Amino acid sequence: MSFSDTPEGFRSGFVSFVGRPNTGKSTLTNALVGEKIAIIADQPETTRHPIRGLVHREDAQIIVVDTPGLHRPRTLLGERLNESVRDTYADVDLIGLTIPANEKIGPGDRWILEAVRTVAPRTPIVGIITKIDRVSRDEVAAQLMAVHELLDGRSEVVPVSAATGEGVDVLSDVIAGLLPEGPKFYPDDHVTDEDRDTRIAEAIREAALSGLKEELPHSVAVEVDEILPDPERENTLSVHAILYVERPGQKDIITGFKGQRLGRIIHNSRLEIIRILGQNVYLDLRIKVLKNWQSDPKALNRLGF
Repeated sequence: MSFSDTPEGFRSGFVSFVGRPNTGKSTLTNALVGEKIAIIADQPETTRHPIRGLVHREDAQIIVVDTPGLHRPRTLLGERLNESVRDTYADVDLIGLTIPANEKIGPGDRWILEAVRTVAPRTPIVGIITKIDRVSRDEVAAQLMAVHELLDGRSEVVPVSAATGEGVDVLSDVIAGLLPEGPKFYPDDHVTDEDRDTRIAEAIREAALSGLKEELPHSVAVEVDEILPDPERENTLSVHAILYVERPGQKDIITGFKGQRLGRIIHNSRLEIIRILGQNVYLDLRIKVLKNWQSDPKALNRLGF
């Protein structure tokens, strides 16, 4: 039986989680898929590429499109990220508006909801209250009421904690029920349609961002140069990658005292790359300064934005 042969009543479709930066969209994607697909970092606005994670159910196939958080752009990169998000909204079957349980609804949430309704006026919306493990039951109930009101009482609202798994199955049920009937788009053994090099680049970028405060998140980009059999190590792939920053001082921060931070980045990302490739890896990672790349159209094109 091919993956396009699907039972009667089967549902399938594309879902996009939207919300302010750092509302837990990437963590939620990973929790639903059951495998790490989207990078997670402490800084807001770290997701750069729409990542499709696949949720395989007996009655449905949910394709989760993970997008950057919509924000008021400060650079050409920011403008391009916003454009890619709006294109995604207009092309999905369902939108999940993510609002954390531990933050009051604010102008940013209303601005995003307005943007979504402008670009995709007929696309159904489900409210998702994230991070419910961080607040009391009473606070979750109050936020449920507030989100219901925000969505004019016309949409379902589901409280979840991607960290503990609470509510994730309920959310999966709700999403599946709102998707149109249709065939499977992907085989059952697929979890993402991201290409290999993009996943590897994102793994390195996540390791580079780990532990940094606000200094660098938007200034770091990674490009995989080549992947070859390692001539000196048996059954090992040699991954050559470049980590770009915008200023020499940022290169110093990434390198760390006596190269310790860079060593940690290589160690942590190598473990993730081994998981992605399914075999031993030697990682050759170089740092280069690409001055003000976020506002340089040529640099953005080269890095795939």
